[in-house]
Amino acid sequence: MFTGLIQGTGTLFRTDRQGVDARMVIRASFALEGLALGESIAVDGACLTVASLQGNVFTADVSGETLTRTTLGRKAAGSRLNLERALRLGDRLGGHLVSGHIDGIGTLLDRVREGHSWRLFFQVAEELARYIVEKGSIAVNGISLTVNGCGVDRFDVNIVPHTARETNIEELQKGDSVNIETDIIGKYVERMLTGWQKKLSEKSDPSSRIDAGFLAKHGFL
Repeated sequence: MFTGLIQGTGTLFRTDRQGVDARMVIRASFALEGLALGESIAVDGACLTVASLQGNVFTADVSGETLTRTTLGRKAAGSRLNLERALRLGDRLGGHLVSGHIDGIGTLLDRVREGHSWRLFFQVAEELARYIVEKGSIAVNGISLTVNGCGVDRFDVNIVPHTARETNIEELQKGDSVNIETDIIGKYVERMLTGWQKKLSEKSDPSSRIDAGFLAKHGFL
């Protein structure tokens, strides 16, 4: 698990394609003290596993699924990437719970200057937008952000100066793609509710269901 608080950025040295998969070589801009082989690290929000390590340079294997779901397969050598190491028990949870499992890709529609900050507007698929709520949490390229507003297929967030300086979000231009992870809590709630409703419909006596007819019969409508 991660928090969405980016610890620093890294530069993509190269991507070695291996059939449908790939291996990325990344140089971190900060010291990776205590980083171990097999440890998880979020790269632009996608949870990857450290395969090798030398100083502040590490490699990570990227599956075909991850290449399809994220923007990592589109990154060219020299690209700046957001990095966050996995959350440790006892750490402060300053952002929100982020799994590192990208739900889909969003597109930057516009960026508007507001005082010292930027307001960024993104478009996403409708099936993704249903998990985005006003004042809820969302991860964009692994950055924990608060949703200012949202619609059927879009949302907007505010980027404060510190976040702009310390991440790659300031480099985004209209039309650029980003990795999106919606709040995991909403997905679990939906899953539990739909499962519960399905079980009720399969097991309950149709005559005992509460519907418009039932409510009218008993004087509620």
